[in-house]
Amino acid sequence: MSKKQYIKTKDMNKNKKEVNIETKKGSTMDEWPEPIVRVQSLAESNLSSLPDRYIKPASQRPTTIEEAPAATNIPIIDLEGLFSKEGSADEAIMAQISEACREWGFFQVLNHGVKPELMDAARENWREFFHLPVNEKETYKNSPKTYEGYGSRLGVEKGAILDWSDYYFLHLLPPRLKDFNKWPSFPPTIRGVIDEYGKEVVDLCGRIMKVLSLNLGLKEDKFQDAFGGENIGACLRVNYYPKCPRPELALGLSSHSDPGGMTILLPDDQVFGLQVRKNDMWITVKPHPHAFIVNIGDQIQILSNAAYKSVEHRVIVNSEKERVSLAFFYNPKSDIPIQPLQELVSTHNPPLYPPMTFDQYRLFIRTQGPQGKSHVESLVSPR
Repeated sequence: MSKKQYIKTKDMNKNKKEVNIETKKGSTMDEWPEPIVRVQSLAESNLSSLPDRYIKPASQRPTTIEEAPAATNIPIIDLEGLFSKEGSADEAIMAQISEACREWGFFQVLNHGVKPELMDAARENWREFFHLPVNEKETYKNSPKTYEGYGSRLGVEKGAILDWSDYYFLHLLPPRLKDFNKWPSFPPTIRGVIDEYGKEVVDLCGRIMKVLSLNLGLKEDKFQDAFGGENIGACLRVNYYPKCPRPELALGLSSHSDPGGMTILLPDDQVFGLQVRKNDMWITVKPHPHAFIVNIGDQIQILSNAAYKSVEHRVIVNSEKERVSLAFFYNPKSDIPIQPLQELVSTHNPPLYPPMTFDQYRLFIRTQGPQGKSHVESLVSPR
């Protein structure tokens, strides 16, 4: 990789421009541009107002765009019987997944094969970790080079408006990146629980990947092979959203589409917060008990040549309750060029995106932070 990466994005007028990212030693990718302030510390200081660094521009605040009626929700799909013992897939369930991937980019899944008690244990172990005093968590503080560990910001732009959240990021796959020493040691059960949880969620992702392939008329392993077969990447970001004194001015996570392949979200079982954008409206997701929320990432949008859509989403906060959620990212092998599959392109449907490795692609969000869908849209080739 060269010392400089030129990454396309869009300016406010939708014109393409290039952002120059310095990556040489001692620059923005090796250290945060400013001292890190833990949002938990701010929340626990009984603030009566919100610090300016967390006040979003008026156009980005939660109440700016109309919200959908309260009864609206993303599709909920029961996966029971998805694959028979003979290996055949249930066409009705596949059709529901196909529509959700094309029209929503988000859906909830029930009877997904991950034990409910394991889901609860995973969430509560992390809640217990985040309830530790801030100084005890500083042992695991992260840097923008890998993001692995305990963090409080995305992006390295100095003076950027920040999100009202702390997080913990860790790797599960490939095995060479999985380092238990970088995982929390408290509570005592957390490492074992997350290790088991990760294996079960990887299995779930593999089953969904088969459906994504079959629904496009491809062999069932086509998407998985394009990701690197068994040599995929998997990581976990656990989000902690403390109580916020002025939730109408802030966001827990700014609007973005996920840069990776597919995300499996274990939401907080008590507090709503995730919002999905559809038809210029924000839909607050109402999680079903022990359901996962699945969303399509940019890499699958690219592979499918935009047959499947990654969709903007964000997280709102509140003044009454904290939230904890676990986002599991299922990604391509980092050095494989990802591009539209040959079977899905033709003279009448040319490829929309140039080849790019996931390592190159994710550098954008790691430097610029959440930016809506500006990155994947900026890559679209002119017809």
